This record gives sequence, structure tokens and C-alpha cells, in this order.
Amino acid sequence: MGEHAERTEKNLTDEDSRRRHRTDADRRRIKDQAVGLIAGIVRWAGLVFAVILVLQVIFTVGSANPANGIVSWVRDWADSLAMGFRDLFQPADEKLRVLVNYGIAALFWLIASAIVAKLVRRIGGISA
Repeated sequence: MGEHAERTEKNLTDEDSRRRHRTDADRRRIKDQAVGLIAGIVRWAGLVFAVILVLQVIFTVGSANPANGIVSWVRDWADSLAMGFRDLFQPADEKLRVLVNYGIAALFWLIASAIVAKLVRRIGGISA
């Protein structure tokens, strides 16, 4: 009976070890997916912000109707997203001013979101 009990105990221990290993792997996979999702959201947010700023440049350079709802909505968002870049350079030409300042702001959002996404992945333990 002693040999049978040892085998049963060893089988239970092996099973517990496999179960624990599966659980750890599942947790790691879920964590990696969550970290990847957060990093992806950060990248997409930066891209959307940059697109809004580029649309503002296109609307300004193309002399879009400022009373149009889409143009107005983009302008309101772009003004907020441009932050301190909005009046960084002040050439006399309004179109050039928007092109340079909002273009720099768009680049800022692309670069900043890439850096933050990489940090999120690194902190989360995923190699970027």
C-alpha cells in the first residue's frame, strides 16, 4: 500500500505542477494581450490626433468653408491638440503658420504616442 500511495501522491504532485504551469501561462498570455491592447490604443490615439491636425492643415491651405460643420469640428479639436505648438512660429501668412505649427504638432503626437506605447510594452514585460 505504501508504494501505491507514493505513486498516487507523485501523480497528484505532477498534475498540480502541470495545472499551475498552465495557469501561469494563461495569466502571462492575458497580461501580454492586455498590455498589447493598451499600447495599441495609445498608438491609435496618437494617429487619430495627428490625422485631425493634418486635416486642419488641409482645410486651411485649401481654403475650406469655415462655416462647414466638419471644418468647424476639426478646427475645434485641432486647436486643442496643437497645444503649445499653435503659435510656435508666427509667419505673416496664415496658411504657412497653420502648416508649420499644426504639422509639428502632428509629428509630436505620432512620436509621443510611439514612445508611450513602447514604454507601456516595456513596463508590461513585452519586448517591443
